[in-house]
Amino acid sequence: MAKPKSGAKKPTPAAKAGAKPAAKKDNASRLDLIRNASKKVATAATKVVKAVAEGAKGKVAAVKKAAAEKPEKAPAAAKGKAAAKAAAPAPATAKAGKSAAPPPAKAAPAAVGKKATGKAGSKAQPSVPSGPPVEKPRPRATKLPPVGEPLTKREMEQLLTAGEGRGVMGEGSLKGRLILSGELPHLVVVGRDKRELTFLLQGPDQEVLPAYVDHKVSVSGMIRKTTNHSGVVEVRKYSAKKPEVEEPAAPPSDSEPKLRYLSPGEVSMAVAAGMGAGIKGFASIRGNLEMMGDDFVLVVSNGGTRQQVSFAIEGKAAVKSLRKHVGQTLQVTGVVDKSSGWGGRITAENVEPRPSEARSVSRDEMELVHIEGEVPTSVDVKLNHGLTVRLQEQPGAFWAIEPTLAKRVGLREANFEPGPNGSPATREFFFTPRNPGSFEMEFFLAKAFTPGVVERSFKINVTVRP
Repeated sequence: MAKPKSGAKKPTPAAKAGAKPAAKKDNASRLDLIRNASKKVATAATKVVKAVAEGAKGKVAAVKKAAAEKPEKAPAAAKGKAAAKAAAPAPATAKAGKSAAPPPAKAAPAAVGKKATGKAGSKAQPSVPSGPPVEKPRPRATKLPPVGEPLTKREMEQLLTAGEGRGVMGEGSLKGRLILSGELPHLVVVGRDKRELTFLLQGPDQEVLPAYVDHKVSVSGMIRKTTNHSGVVEVRKYSAKKPEVEEPAAPPSDSEPKLRYLSPGEVSMAVAAGMGAGIKGFASIRGNLEMMGDDFVLVVSNGGTRQQVSFAIEGKAAVKSLRKHVGQTLQVTGVVDKSSGWGGRITAENVEPRPSEARSVSRDEMELVHIEGEVPTSVDVKLNHGLTVRLQEQPGAFWAIEPTLAKRVGLREANFEPGPNGSPATREFFFTPRNPGSFEMEFFLAKAFTPGVVERSFKINVTVRP
């Protein structure tokens, strides 16, 4: 073992004995300061955690209190650390040895305390809300995307087809009806197969578009079909049109019924006596042409009786050349309007003459009895021979007899004969009695389209002899 140099002073036992207690005292004071600081920080953190758990008012008060306490505690902790650093050089001046360095077992609690303080401090500083909860942002777009590729014809078909076209996007235009859904404007577009598609309208005009609810709106911009039945439009341009007000239907004109053709059953009702009042439509009917004053009349059934059905012919194109066909059979095509059970009017578009029907009974080799004018008289007629009665008519009226009497006496013809050189027209009744006996025949001057209205009448007594 080497001996110490002679010049070196040996530490006295008193110095050795005094160094160790001083080092131990400094280490103990430093550990106490660190522990006190960690306890104070942990206490402050615990108070902050309790304040967060309380109501909103308690939160604000706790934050303010903690903020006020921290500046006071921070200098104390700083002072403790500074004192520890100042005390640290003192042991270094002492002689090197085991007593100069603090024992590792005693320094460990300080490190543990620092770690615990760090963890506690990290847990004890949660985010404190500064106001009411913020609502989720709505899908409003204030900036438009750059102009993309225009939609092709095929892509447009997919876009307007319900159940297809998901993911299709491009520049294009749409037309539809504007609605509000969730306070946002949507465009309802009628696509292919008459099925509706809904597109959300975005862009700088999104705040203005709700003013055009239920309007017809046309938009153009970037179109994206996000689902098979809906999509989004970034609106670059738009135009709105007021919804059309439903106008009352215009009254049907005389030309409109031309589009409706009367069925065969309706035509038969139109020409039958006492039936089909109110029938109106396009049809073709046949009858004998007569005149009542300056009006042309088509008698279609039961001529010369009080169940006569007749129609006044209208239409300038058809009326011009009718005078030469008076007394003949005509086929008239046009709009038939039967106002009562006994006739009405027909607006003729086409008039075609037809050959007159052959007389059912020939007057040759017959003994004929003639009566001219309204002369009440009595006549004798042979069985199966002829009787003719000729009466002068007036404008707007015609001569007729009862239908049952016409069958009983054997009425064969009731011929209209226009007067020569503008003289009044006459009507000739031709009878062929088939049953012997005495008959009282009464003739009525009836209104043209209302045979029930009679102006005057007269009677003839007819005796049929075998």
